[in-house]
Amino acid sequence: MTGGLKDGETEEEFLHSPFIRKQGNIYKPNNKDMDNDSLNEKTMEDVHTKEIDLVNRDPKHINDDVVKVDFEDVIAEPAGTYSFDGVWKASFTTFTVTKYWCYRLLTALVGIPLALIWGIFFAILSFLHIWAVVPCVKSYLIEIHCISRVYSIGVHTFCDPLFEAMGKCLSSVRVRMTKEV
Repeated sequence: MTGGLKDGETEEEFLHSPFIRKQGNIYKPNNKDMDNDSLNEKTMEDVHTKEIDLVNRDPKHINDDVVKVDFEDVIAEPAGTYSFDGVWKASFTTFTVTKYWCYRLLTALVGIPLALIWGIFFAILSFLHIWAVVPCVKSYLIEIHCISRVYSIGVHTFCDPLFEAMGKCLSSVRVRMTKEV
């Protein structure tokens, strides 16, 4: 008889033990087919809680050709017209530090509000694309398919015989061009 007591088991142990099948416990299966849901749960990541890289802040290199402005790119003295070395060093330091701190101050004051605005903008853009643009395009493609079939039937019915007849009539026409000197 299946499901009965085995040697050494008491009635109390049998009542409280989990039901074990060939494939494994129904809550923790050994079978790969039964464990697909737990694998999917492990591989899914939450994109809102991923860690950001504080060292490489442009991993996709979208600003490589845009904002690389250093002192040497803006201020340069040609040979023979050099300023004092101290003035050159002070100019370099002033330019670099001013650019650095102005950028930091502007990002502190305007960065968060602009991030909010851009987040809203791209959310609206994504929403419109998903819920308006793609359905409109699909609807258009479905409707235009019907019109294209009617158009194709019309062309094959009326235009093809006309142009074939004209081609046969005009096939014997020969054009010869000569150039007189």
